[in-house]
Amino acid sequence: MADAVPDKPALEGLESKWGAQWEARGTYRFDRAAALAQDTSRENIYSIDTPPPTASGSLHVGHVFSYTHMDLFARYQRMRGKNLFYPMGWDDNGLPTERRVQNYYGVRCDPSLPYDPDFTPPFEGGDNKSAKASDQLPISRRNFIELCETLTEEDEKLFEALWRALGLSVDWTQTYRTIGPEAQTAAQRAFLRNLARDEAFRAEAPTLWDVNFRTAVAQAELEDREMPAAFHRVAFHKPDGSPVYIETTRPELLAACVALVAHPDDERYQSLFGTTVRTPIFDVEVPVVAHRLAQQDKGSGIAMICTFGDVTDVVWWREFDLPNRTIIGRDGRIVDDAPDALVTDAAKTAFAELAGKTVFSAKARTVELLRESGDLDGEPRPISHVVKFYEKGDKPLEIVSTLQWYIRNGARDEALRDTLLERGREVNFVPEFMRVRYENWIGGLTGDWLISRQRFFGVPIPVWYALDENGEQREVIVPSEDLLPVDPSSATAPGYDESQRGKPGGFVGEVDIMDTWATSSLTPQIAGGWERDPELFDLVFPFDLRSQGQDIIRTWLFSTVLRAQLELGVAPWKNAGISGFIVDPDRKKMSKSKGNVVTPSAMLEEHGSDAVRYWAASSRLGTDAAFDPQNPKQMKIGRRLAIKVLNAAKFVYSFEVPTTAGQVGPEGRIEATHALDRDLLAQLDDVIRIATKAYDEYDHARALEAAEQFFWTFCDDYLELVKERAYGASGAEGQASAVATLRTALDVMLRLFAPVIPFATEEVWSWTHDDSIHTAPWPVASGGAAPNGLLPLVSEALIGIRRAKTDAKASQKTDVASATIAGPALLREVADDLKAVGRIADLEFTEADEVAVTSIVLAESAD
Repeated sequence: MADAVPDKPALEGLESKWGAQWEARGTYRFDRAAALAQDTSRENIYSIDTPPPTASGSLHVGHVFSYTHMDLFARYQRMRGKNLFYPMGWDDNGLPTERRVQNYYGVRCDPSLPYDPDFTPPFEGGDNKSAKASDQLPISRRNFIELCETLTEEDEKLFEALWRALGLSVDWTQTYRTIGPEAQTAAQRAFLRNLARDEAFRAEAPTLWDVNFRTAVAQAELEDREMPAAFHRVAFHKPDGSPVYIETTRPELLAACVALVAHPDDERYQSLFGTTVRTPIFDVEVPVVAHRLAQQDKGSGIAMICTFGDVTDVVWWREFDLPNRTIIGRDGRIVDDAPDALVTDAAKTAFAELAGKTVFSAKARTVELLRESGDLDGEPRPISHVVKFYEKGDKPLEIVSTLQWYIRNGARDEALRDTLLERGREVNFVPEFMRVRYENWIGGLTGDWLISRQRFFGVPIPVWYALDENGEQREVIVPSEDLLPVDPSSATAPGYDESQRGKPGGFVGEVDIMDTWATSSLTPQIAGGWERDPELFDLVFPFDLRSQGQDIIRTWLFSTVLRAQLELGVAPWKNAGISGFIVDPDRKKMSKSKGNVVTPSAMLEEHGSDAVRYWAASSRLGTDAAFDPQNPKQMKIGRRLAIKVLNAAKFVYSFEVPTTAGQVGPEGRIEATHALDRDLLAQLDDVIRIATKAYDEYDHARALEAAEQFFWTFCDDYLELVKERAYGASGAEGQASAVATLRTALDVMLRLFAPVIPFATEEVWSWTHDDSIHTAPWPVASGGAAPNGLLPLVSEALIGIRRAKTDAKASQKTDVASATIAGPALLREVADDLKAVGRIADLEFTEADEVAVTSIVLAESAD
């Protein structure tokens, strides 16, 4: 039964009230049976590839912003009659989770340690980010993973509670974890098929390396940061002993120098190309080469090629087929063994002074050695330059040679690159300019996708390696798909027994895990039941919408397109809605690393979920939104709107449904007969058309803007104009027309607002309906006559009457003896309503193009 209209409607408590009822009623559940029963089942389904938030720590206001955008479209499509497949995932695995576990429990993983079934962490709680690794208790890999699973499960419960409070219309029976068995199976299956098609491969190559996390980093995870540095002017020596000066920020890499390079058009070095010079300190002969990537205006215009100082060094090293003299180890320190090219006793002695030192200490000692040898020209010159970091790291990346797994991504395959660009063109990017970021990323790829990570909590790479008689790895051993998921570090390789692990002639399991994006890139497949539930997958894939932030176009969006193309040969979704950033009052992006994030729990408690959703809905996709927690203006506007909806509905429902007089429509509803009422409903038809078109084009902000503008006109002007008529002042027919119009307009406006303020609209809807507004049909324009402009004219006249009373320093309740209003003749049709609202005894009209109150006589001053 519909609820009675409360005496004092309020927003407080609506989230818990309706959240519980939606769950109990299954309001947002995907109806598979209905989908299968329909002949055109796929056309009646709308599926969303929901971003799985990283389950490590807490959500912030940026999550609320972008997830609300996604939910607006979900709610709209549901009201359009679509059967919504709207899952939720949790991105559990990866470095952020491991780091949080380390800080939270005071532990670190040491795979060499045995499992302790009775292990208790040294402490629990807090987030001691400044703790050193040496202060953390080493524990076994299995113990560490168990702590990861425990903490992420607790975080996910908090996340779900927040999403429910926000009113996300997710189907909570459709959830997954990226570390769960179904996700692991999908990720491992996709990898094995990539491997079988030669799309995945293993290679030893220069690798971007984070020395703190001790893991490889992919190109998509890089972040440029401005850092202070210094140019050191260093002398290399020609065969005749004369100097060639280079300027470098990394003198500690002199022992790794394999060549000098300058631009082929640089006249200063034309005579040097094809010759050799000798390095300072280490006295190694290296060639001088020409390459167009060399920058004539940087430093002295000639530079060292080292193995490896930066990614350009890697390019030069490959193109010129130079030797590898890597001197930085995986711990970020100079290795103990000097490169073979260092043959003199002096060179070996100098290198021994650097061995074991951090990069910082090695640089300081190298500068001292250069001063002692006289090869440092002047003092270092301070500069600021861009340095590459892992996006979650604290130290600049190094480049070391490691054996890693890769997936081909089009960087070295023109045909695949062109196909990925074509798939991108098949997707509707909103806003359109975000497509350029996807295309630019593909065009700028310099290497295949490095997917292996030297970490612990993640999806294992499902391979073993056969060992020869010397214990060296040879061919790769793969499991059959029916064995998935599998962890090769503990499971026995097919065809072997466990006693052969690590023994010559036996096998060894892969201990690396997949990059978290290698799992997250399969979210449509994981959520849609790929190979696990073919019936469901056929219903929901390709998905209709991918909703995400702009900062992960190069990671999540691109990698998802890549995996869908490699496995299924299609784009994974039809539309990609890209949200902008949340920025602080200084226009800086909010992020955990900057320490300027705002957590949403207190925000939701203070302003209410509808107000927070209104704030998010006010910004278009792709547009950054500023948020100042000290001045949450938009939140207050949203809360005012939600409260006004409750109060306006209470007023409208105070009038009984008219049952006599007036014209009866085909559905038994009393239709509007008054000119003002008909014009209001005609204008409302226009609002319906605008809002519908806007939502169809993924422009939720435009839909909200149109509905809100009409609503305030309805409340501020129309309600006042028809109030007396609704009470019966003009007879039964006028009353019936007014009340029918009030109820019709409110019914439509509630549905227009339902995606944005779901709690307030559901509350009001329940006063007169037994079903949920969120499964009610989206309003459709009646197709009647177009607006004739009467309502705006009346609104202007009402403003004029109010202004005249204000200018006379009179109350708006003051009676008016007489008034004259100039304006179009159309105004005469609403004379009774204007007289009632203005409390005017005698009202005259004069013809004019513009509306104006030309005279007014208050009752108190009348003779």
